[in-house]
Amino acid sequence: MPILLALDASSSACSAALLRRREGVDDEVISRFELTPRAHTRRLMPMVDEVLAEAGVAPAELDAVAYGHGPGSFTGLRIAAGAAQGLAFGLDRPLLGVSTLQALALGAHLRHRYRYLVTALDARMGEIYAAAWQCFDGRVECLAEEAVLPPERLRLPEAHADHDWVGVGSGWTLWDAMPADVQAGMSLCLPDQEAAAEDMVRLAADAFEAGEGRPAAEVQPVYLRDQVAWQKSR
Repeated sequence: MPILLALDASSSACSAALLRRREGVDDEVISRFELTPRAHTRRLMPMVDEVLAEAGVAPAELDAVAYGHGPGSFTGLRIAAGAAQGLAFGLDRPLLGVSTLQALALGAHLRHRYRYLVTALDARMGEIYAAAWQCFDGRVECLAEEAVLPPERLRLPEAHADHDWVGVGSGWTLWDAMPADVQAGMSLCLPDQEAAAEDMVRLAADAFEAGEGRPAAEVQPVYLRDQVAWQKSR
């Protein structure tokens, strides 16, 4: 019966969630979510305290800690990483990083039953973070790897181009720069959706049960932009 805590500060939203998993019943998830631009440092740890108190769980009872490791706001990612690593170190528990883009996809699937999703976040400087996913029965399969790219270079996975796609995340505010075939393939766009810890904690629980928890020092934010810059410099 694992108990996990997840926190996220990768966007304008700030959130925390606790999951208690019991065999044979639905996961119990307690969460907090607020749109708090520039107030993540002030709100994140109080949210953690609130979900622990509501669940009646002491920090020492946690089996693992997770956080939204990006891509997203560099400052927000560092805030969440620092808080999550501090908790994991202090409790001597494994840490798991969860993709912001994957969490966006899972959230849209769980709430609206969408199956084919392109999650995209505004990366500034005329670029987006993007990935494509297929979702089914609460599971998320990656169809196009996470990347940072100009919106005009976005493509739908060729093998699935004939499906009804849904766009999720702030990257879709750059709609006018998207290629015409991508626009034609989208049945709906939800640019105001934000990643949330309540979806991240579900992904983290699956990863934890698969043995993917790591020592806190080994789990780092995923910026994507730095990886692309490194690849170009080779």
